Amino acid sequence: MTQFWGVDADPTAQGRIKGARPVAVLDIGSNSVRLVVYERHARALTPLYNEKSACALGRGMAQTGRLAESNMAIALEAMKRFALVARMMRVGKVYVLATSAVRDAANRAEFVSAVEAVMEAPVRVLSGEEEAHYAALGVVAGIPGFAGVVGDLGGGSLEFSDIANGLDTNGESFELGVIRLQDDADGSPKKAAALVRERLVGSIIDGDEQGGQFAAIGGTWRSLAKLHQGHCDYPLHMVQDYVVQADEMIRFCDDIVAADSLKNYPGSGNVSNSRRELVPFGAAALSELLKVGKFGSVVFSALGVREGYLYGKLDDRERAIDPLIQGAEELSILRSRSPAHANDLIEFTSQYFDCAHVAETPQEMRLRIVACLLADIGWRSHPDYRGPQSVDAVAYGSLTGVDHPGRSFLAQVMAIRYDGLKSKAAQALTPLGAPELTARARLIGALMRVAYPMTAAMPGILPRAHFSTEGKSLLLNLPSDFAFLNGDHLRNRLRQFAEEAGFAESRVVVS
Repeated sequence: MTQFWGVDADPTAQGRIKGARPVAVLDIGSNSVRLVVYERHARALTPLYNEKSACALGRGMAQTGRLAESNMAIALEAMKRFALVARMMRVGKVYVLATSAVRDAANRAEFVSAVEAVMEAPVRVLSGEEEAHYAALGVVAGIPGFAGVVGDLGGGSLEFSDIANGLDTNGESFELGVIRLQDDADGSPKKAAALVRERLVGSIIDGDEQGGQFAAIGGTWRSLAKLHQGHCDYPLHMVQDYVVQADEMIRFCDDIVAADSLKNYPGSGNVSNSRRELVPFGAAALSELLKVGKFGSVVFSALGVREGYLYGKLDDRERAIDPLIQGAEELSILRSRSPAHANDLIEFTSQYFDCAHVAETPQEMRLRIVACLLADIGWRSHPDYRGPQSVDAVAYGSLTGVDHPGRSFLAQVMAIRYDGLKSKAAQALTPLGAPELTARARLIGALMRVAYPMTAAMPGILPRAHFSTEGKSLLLNLPSDFAFLNGDHLRNRLRQFAEEAGFAESRVVVS
């Protein structure tokens, strides 16, 4: 009979990064307490476990200045389970962070002491400026190159930071969290909007600049983003890096505020019960700050204080790593038949681009490299479903450092690589990218279909093949000991690729 493994047993499997030691962050917020366990502490964080308990620690703080005994009890009971989970998963380090509700509570010391006893780890109570700093680092971690203002909306407070060149400045905190707003505005989203306008006077966003980007962090704003995606039939149901023009989001938020609740709002059933009554207050805060800051667009980030705190503990070398490429490398190691073949494929596609004089920006090269790393992750699936399942793995996976057009590109490459140029597996995502991006995805996907019949995904073969051109003909050159590869299957794949690339004809040359 199979027995449940004990806490002292090794729970790791072959589907995990070899030698990786999990790291966890327990985030004690004003609305919920959440434990996230990551596979390892690296530039690209992969969640192994994610659970929250809605305990509303911040409820009533504005009136009493204290954490309610009943809410503390709910939070501590959840933490007992979280502590057991951390032990079962053999977490190497648990970081415990507390934010607005705890730092402002008169009975803070009592609660912190109880948490430390349960978690057997020290609690770091973040100041408002520290919370703003780590929220900003969370955006930097997930959206490399972001420049603008970051806002982190919690239950008790709202933090702002400016980001430029990967560095944050001017961190500030306001008592504008959704629970605090709901309490202060007597449950009226319209009154909450007026409070936001009043309290943001003189903030870092209250200036003359126009058209910048605002990055929105926090569970209530994530729920708002999901509502907006449903409202406009957006094809990719993923909050990370979701961009909306500010004027459009202001209209959407104002409609929700005017309705006073989500009770009859389309798509509200997809919002968790713990968030539903708070979303109108999150909408009031977002609408007013977008107006005050005269922003041009808002981008939503699923990465915040937790990820920013871990990012802040990396050294400069690790911070410089591209999280998208690192995440793709990990998937290649875990799911492909030969990670070394992915590197051959990168060089093979690069050699074609050089031969055919295909121009490539640094961002386009980055996406091509990632596509090559991911090209074989679907091989275990049934042949009829490798395309759709690979598309889902890329489009809806936990990769960070890639925007929605980039996800569309990668999904289209995967669809064509497995199902051919007539594939419809990624059709719904095509509108997210420009036509030029789709054309490049088709080109790279078709090029991969030339590579795999030659190699069976094994390394060492592609480096001995190369492309050349002869007038309007594309030539695939093979060494004489690879002459047996020159069959109908390879010639047909080469012909399809050549037509997609704009060549009049193609042939295999053995020499």
